[in-house]
Amino acid sequence: MRRHRMLAAFLLAAAPLAASDSVPPNPAIDMEAHLRLSAEAARLRETHRVSEEEFLRMSGEPGTVVLDARSEAMYDLRHVRGAVNLSFPDFTADRLAEIIPDKATRILIYCNNNFQNDPKAFALKAPAASLNLSTYATLYMYGYRNVYELGPYLDVRTCRVKLEPAL
Repeated sequence: MRRHRMLAAFLLAAAPLAASDSVPPNPAIDMEAHLRLSAEAARLRETHRVSEEEFLRMSGEPGTVVLDARSEAMYDLRHVRGAVNLSFPDFTADRLAEIIPDKATRILIYCNNNFQNDPKAFALKAPAASLNLSTYATLYMYGYRNVYELGPYLDVRTCRVKLEPAL
């Protein structure tokens, strides 16, 4: 009986491995590279998070792109003045090259989790699912290294970052 339980436990544990062995490989999906590049991006990101004041200063400098990766619907409700919208699901090499042809361009990013008191336009996401994290890592994966993230959690009613349309 004990041998049967051990065999059953082994088979259950091996089942996911056997199932994945039977799934054909997909050269268009590379989880190992995703995890490696995400870890590299995370290290760089720690030195590329900026204050509201720094975000304002950098956004006013020529050649800087403020990128809003939220959906077009959320962008239309409210966004940082002057921001360019490219919804995260639309990130491809071609679309990014259209919006930001030079990979050395300074890019400033922000997301829902940077603004409070406008839950319609800036619906709070789980901290680990913050769009800033995905956006930063994905831009890194496409070769953009001059990316800076708005760090603080700002109140839309009192922040100095100009938002459109205004309340």
